[in-house]
Amino acid sequence: MKILEIRPMRGPNFWSIRRHKLIVMKLDLEEYEDFPSNKIPGFPERLEKMFPTMYEHRCSEDHAGGFFKRVREGTWMGHVIEHVALELQTLAGMDVGFGRTRSTGEHGVYHVVFSYMEEKAGVYAARASVRIVQSLIDGKEYPLDDDIQQLREIREDERLGPSTGSIVEEAASRGIPWIRLNRHSLVQLGYGKNQRRIQATVASTTSSIAVEIACDKEDTKNLLEAAAIPVPKGRIIYSNEDLQDAIDYTGFPIVIKPVNANHGRGATINITSKEQALEAFAVAKRISRGVIIEKYITGFDHRVLVINYRFTAAALRKPAAVTGDGKSTIQQLIDQVNSDPRRGYGHEKELTAIKVDDMTLQILSEKNLTLESVINNGEELYLKRTANLSTGGTATDVTEIVHPHNVFMCERIARIIGLDICGIDIMTSDISHPMAEIGGAVLEVNAAPGFRMHIAPTEGLPRNVAEPVVDMLYPPGSSARIPIVAVTGTNGKTTTTRLIAHIAKTCGYKVGFTTTDGIYIQNQMLQQGDCTGPQSAEFVLKDPTIDFAVLETARGGILRAGLGFHRCDIGIITNVAADHLGLKGINTIEEMARVKAVVVESVSPDGYAILNADDDLVVNARNSVEGKVAFFSLSENNLVIKKHCDEGGLAAIYENGYVTICKGNWKLRIAKVVNIPLTFGGKAVFMIQNVLPAILTGFIRNFKTEDIRLALETFIPSPVQTPGRMNMFQFRKFSVMVDYAHNPAGFQAIARFLEKIEATPKIGIIAGVGDRRDEDIIGLGELASTMFDEIIIRQDRNLRGRTEQAIIDLMLTGINKNSPGKPVKVIPHEREAIDYALKNARKGSFIVICSDVVPDALQQIMHYKEQEDQFEVAEEDIPNRR
Repeated sequence: MKILEIRPMRGPNFWSIRRHKLIVMKLDLEEYEDFPSNKIPGFPERLEKMFPTMYEHRCSEDHAGGFFKRVREGTWMGHVIEHVALELQTLAGMDVGFGRTRSTGEHGVYHVVFSYMEEKAGVYAARASVRIVQSLIDGKEYPLDDDIQQLREIREDERLGPSTGSIVEEAASRGIPWIRLNRHSLVQLGYGKNQRRIQATVASTTSSIAVEIACDKEDTKNLLEAAAIPVPKGRIIYSNEDLQDAIDYTGFPIVIKPVNANHGRGATINITSKEQALEAFAVAKRISRGVIIEKYITGFDHRVLVINYRFTAAALRKPAAVTGDGKSTIQQLIDQVNSDPRRGYGHEKELTAIKVDDMTLQILSEKNLTLESVINNGEELYLKRTANLSTGGTATDVTEIVHPHNVFMCERIARIIGLDICGIDIMTSDISHPMAEIGGAVLEVNAAPGFRMHIAPTEGLPRNVAEPVVDMLYPPGSSARIPIVAVTGTNGKTTTTRLIAHIAKTCGYKVGFTTTDGIYIQNQMLQQGDCTGPQSAEFVLKDPTIDFAVLETARGGILRAGLGFHRCDIGIITNVAADHLGLKGINTIEEMARVKAVVVESVSPDGYAILNADDDLVVNARNSVEGKVAFFSLSENNLVIKKHCDEGGLAAIYENGYVTICKGNWKLRIAKVVNIPLTFGGKAVFMIQNVLPAILTGFIRNFKTEDIRLALETFIPSPVQTPGRMNMFQFRKFSVMVDYAHNPAGFQAIARFLEKIEATPKIGIIAGVGDRRDEDIIGLGELASTMFDEIIIRQDRNLRGRTEQAIIDLMLTGINKNSPGKPVKVIPHEREAIDYALKNARKGSFIVICSDVVPDALQQIMHYKEQEDQFEVAEEDIPNRR
């Protein structure tokens, strides 16, 4: 078996709108296409032995054991690999369950699709599942535990931490979109100008000065002490020579910790001798130059969480420990504790397994113990010096018993330091009594406090401490979103996108948009090239200066990784035609329509899908739309339009020379087509079709009619405004048009335009696209033969898997099929083909350049135009010089 391709989906996609995280693996079963599971001796038994927990997989049988039943009856290896990939991740602590396996249309080649929690783990599971199934086929031993451990490590390395994850989950539950900005814990909540950022539990609202203060324990202590907050007696020293003086001043027992550290790094507590102090000083010195020596306060370790300057939760923390039974060794006691099903690797469960490290061995050594020692029955032995959950500690929720005086003190501390998300470490014998009365003290104030002890305490009530964070970032009445308009279709996407962006800009919005020629933020091109995929969409949505997004969304990006957004407010399908068939497993125009439908299926329930009523495949997409539907048509007599409007629906039509909005049976004429430059006086009918969804978008967004009309009348087709979309150049003796048309539907649209142009001869510079089917390339040649009097065949820069001659031969086959005697010249390089056409253009000719690299073609033509204009100026100047 051979893996041909692995594609991670990251947003709404062809396979599932709601399940964004999917692995799509293209797998060639090779000879095993002829050997389903029941034809391989012993395979079902070996599978059940390796994965007994897979008994829970129901599959299509809809009962436990259903998948094993399918395996015994006979199923294909792609299906088995799908289930193995899911079970591998589940065994590694990532509970996933969605999967499907479908033929690509090629013999023995399948798309194996399954869900993942962490992308790298999903990719690893894909590769590992193929290896595992191959070993089961061969009857060989396989180190399954190694794969499971590797997946656990990938998960811990890649996943958001429990604190960040809890905030993201709370935001997502409210419909707030989020984007991970790096591989660590930096996350953007919301889009555009309404975005907020978090990094762990530091928010974009958090004061950087407050974080600096909290990270400097000396400054923190001085500020708290000056505000009459009880803090331990102590000093900061920088060398061994000062250690004895600090001990004399403070008195044993003491705590030694770095000045600049958090989460207990480098800290040693309950030090009772000079030797211990020297060791602890050396440990702290590795973390920071300054080291705090302070009195060790006896009592219980508490963490109080204050969010938005309000008391939120409190936990009693306890370091990792074991309790003796008088017979088990310390190592055996640790193993018993770790057998608790609540404990796991890293953060996979509510508790972390206790790991024996240098700190543990040092503590045992100080007590003259080893891992083989046996401690008395009931004796509790602490194995760590700090009470962090990440090292095996435990937490008990005590939120409801915190004394009001202590609540007041903690809220005041947050204000003194200036931290809106604040973790306060308190040592006191009883948090339910005023701390000042029983000798407690504030040990530290933490920026970026961990939430795990509150959201999943070992004992007590879990607290949703992420809720007040999101409340703080997005108070009632505020929005995390910006309007998103997504445009897809075979042709017209770019022009429609640009026109909608222009309308929104005219109405006062700061617009970001993506097209096949680049990414634009407020009309400034920031990236050049085909930018119609999910990464380009995210580029726009991450920009903090915009408040409106228009995203051209091509089928390539949808199939490659899904959409770059989870929901849009308006989704548009301009049309669906036969293009890109035979690529990425999409072999029919119906399948292509299903790909395009992903955009409108992502429309929010209160949003609109705008569909072309003149295209039956597009109309059918209405059945999968969750939101509302509006239609557009070039004919007011379109039956879909008439029925839709009779039912009170919204539509846009071309009638009596106007582009018109229909709301029910009422009409609102927006503009006369002859006054819309984009339509070339109404001659470019396909441009009218692009205008209709644009005016519907404006109407749905409640733009004023006069603003929409103004935008239509000021949107001038030109190399700057609409590069590669019917860019016209008028020379003295001939005319030139540059267009990006590259498929049959695009050629047909140009043909209808050329019928209205009085010019002879009509010359076409055309090319076939290498990754299209033979019949598609031949079809382009046939169309070209009916459109042009003369043809120049050029080649794209990227031949996409074919030879230059193969494409030329197919084009010639199509041309000669309809017009055997048609004048045809082959000039492979586009620049040379354009140069030839311009230099040899006859008077009255009309040259259509279907360009591959539009910017280069436009620059070349404009250079010719400038030369001609300069020559005309020089000729006019001759009489004056005489």
